[in-house]
Amino acid sequence: MENLLLQVKDLRVWFPVRRSLVQELSSKQRLYARAVDGISLEIREREILCLVGESGSGKTTTGRAVLRLVDATSGSVVFRDQDLFKLKRDEMKRLRQRMQMIFQDPFESLNPRMKVADIVAEPLDVNRLVGERKEREKRVKEALESVELSPEDCMYRYPHELSGGQRQRVSIASALVLEPEFIVADEPVSMLDVSIRAGILNLMLRLRDIYGMAYMFITHDLSIAFHIADRIAVMYLGKIVEIGEAEAVITRPGHPYTEALLRVAPVSHPRLRHEKKFLQGEIPSSTGIPQGCRFHPRCPLAEDYCRRVEPELRDVERNHLVACHRLAR
Repeated sequence: MENLLLQVKDLRVWFPVRRSLVQELSSKQRLYARAVDGISLEIREREILCLVGESGSGKTTTGRAVLRLVDATSGSVVFRDQDLFKLKRDEMKRLRQRMQMIFQDPFESLNPRMKVADIVAEPLDVNRLVGERKEREKRVKEALESVELSPEDCMYRYPHELSGGQRQRVSIASALVLEPEFIVADEPVSMLDVSIRAGILNLMLRLRDIYGMAYMFITHDLSIAFHIADRIAVMYLGKIVEIGEAEAVITRPGHPYTEALLRVAPVSHPRLRHEKKFLQGEIPSSTGIPQGCRFHPRCPLAEDYCRRVEPELRDVERNHLVACHRLAR
């Protein structure tokens, strides 16, 4: 793929489930929570790929595994021809300067005992990228200005003295100060008021245009994905069930799960309006994944074949893949 930045191949993240001593002795088979269960995707330079799905679908674990913040069970993540899972600790530390993460809750991710200037400068200090105090202060001011914060107003304040939107902007500035090429943004606006979300999303789009970075943007809201994404990957229970250009996925969804998410998404565009129809039941546990299609217990179109055979991603149109038996017939 031209200008390929990141390539994920058959990524799996399984967590062993803790059991009582009696359960361990009575069962020889180890039980795992299959949070991510074999996904493959690619991200180009300057591209925004949105991972969409309900809570428990494996989105956040995917983002953390891509940055090696959690250990993968198998698979590979290749960033500019470097397999992250084969790098030594010091090699990975150097590469992290080019790969950063924005967390969901800025109040939890920002150290409450540190002032904003020190929070933003911490990545520079850890990587020993600046020696002089004036250079450090200059880099911090530039990062804060890039996220539309006044350095004079916030540099020497603590996180609890800022609003939710300001705290998230500080988190973004802390990621930007290293000038990364790739950012994983984990639900960066879900903790913010609706009135502030659009400003943060537009800011992230402007920063992409200015700095040329790529995003893996994690969200449960397809309306946000439609606003910001170049491509959308829909995840369900550890698998990607649909992936394609944002326009195609939103206006011509091929998977029943994508259709269900669209029916509950708050959208204003006339072409995207649907009658509200909520999914029945809860997403199954990752320790007890159903046989066959993982969505069949909740799918109104499921047939007997769906309960026995797991579908594979197939092309329904150019660059638009869907894992559904209904489309293969």
